[in-house]
Amino acid sequence: MLMGYRRPLWQRPGVIVAALAAVLVLGLLLGLGLGRWSGPPPAPVAPPPVATIQPEPPQTAPEAPPLPPFSSEEESAPAESGPPLIQPPPPRPDPGSSESLEIGRASDVVAMLPAPPPSVPSAKLPPAGAAVWMRHAAPSPRVGGRPMIAIIIDDLGIDRRRAERISALPGPLTLSFMTYAEDLPRLTAEARRRGHELMVHVPMQPRGANFEAGPEVLEVGQTPEEIRRRLDWDLSRFDGFIGINNHMGSRFTGDPASMRVVMAELRRRGLIFVDSVTTERSAGAETARQFGVPFASRHVFLDNDQGVAHVRAQLAKAEAYARRHGFAVAIGHPHDGTIEALAGWVPGLEAKGLVLVPVSTIIRTGAGG
Repeated sequence: MLMGYRRPLWQRPGVIVAALAAVLVLGLLLGLGLGRWSGPPPAPVAPPPVATIQPEPPQTAPEAPPLPPFSSEEESAPAESGPPLIQPPPPRPDPGSSESLEIGRASDVVAMLPAPPPSVPSAKLPPAGAAVWMRHAAPSPRVGGRPMIAIIIDDLGIDRRRAERISALPGPLTLSFMTYAEDLPRLTAEARRRGHELMVHVPMQPRGANFEAGPEVLEVGQTPEEIRRRLDWDLSRFDGFIGINNHMGSRFTGDPASMRVVMAELRRRGLIFVDSVTTERSAGAETARQFGVPFASRHVFLDNDQGVAHVRAQLAKAEAYARRHGFAVAIGHPHDGTIEALAGWVPGLEAKGLVLVPVSTIIRTGAGG
């Protein structure tokens, strides 16, 4: 039997469609396989760990660089608020003006004293003696509410001729005589006769080996017995004084323990203390308050420069200070320029509405400290 004509497979539409579908599926599978083979393997999914709270490490501040070591040979300015202190010119080496030699460690015009600290309970203080300073104080001029200026001239007695010229000035001045000067009974008696007030200029240890304060100087590290012995010698040189002020002393007056020995003795003897303020770190005012010793502090140095014009300028500073605060204490020395400046300044003071007083008047009115 004759067979019918059959069309080839590639000519049949169904076969062609099936072939195309097979090729498409095969290509898709091949593409997926290549993609999985070339990409990174999937990371295994792990169960989330149990969170634990850990304390944070403490925060530590960065370590500060060490401060430079403090040098005891340098005096720094006080850390107080307010206007800066007036700085003096370099000190001049003159043996007759020992405080001005040390003025490089203190300003020539000092600020008002800080508020008094709590005083030592009276039960711990030595008994107070009779107020000898009031008995020996020079008569006070009539103040009448005017600003007061006290002029202290110390380092007196070594140069007798200049001491006599100072005594001849109109006053009342406050004259402080060196403990180791000669002929002190005569010089001090003449000064009192002329109406001036007397003090003892007690040598105290300066800061630095280049300064020589004189014999029987009070020094840091001495026993209380030795300090009292030397102070007793200082106070035996003449009579009629109201108290002491320090000759040099930038080291000694800055040591509270040493100053407490001095203040206890001044309290027992009924004497006053005037702080020459040869260092901004002086403990004089604080220890005097603690021991109930009447005191005053220097405000102006007159003659760290000994020229007449400079002394007159410093006297003008004392006037301005007195007008501002009601009183001023200025310290000078027996130099020719100081003597000449004072000789022309004192007679005209009343016309300026100011009054010259002994330092005891300022202390008596409570203005000294």
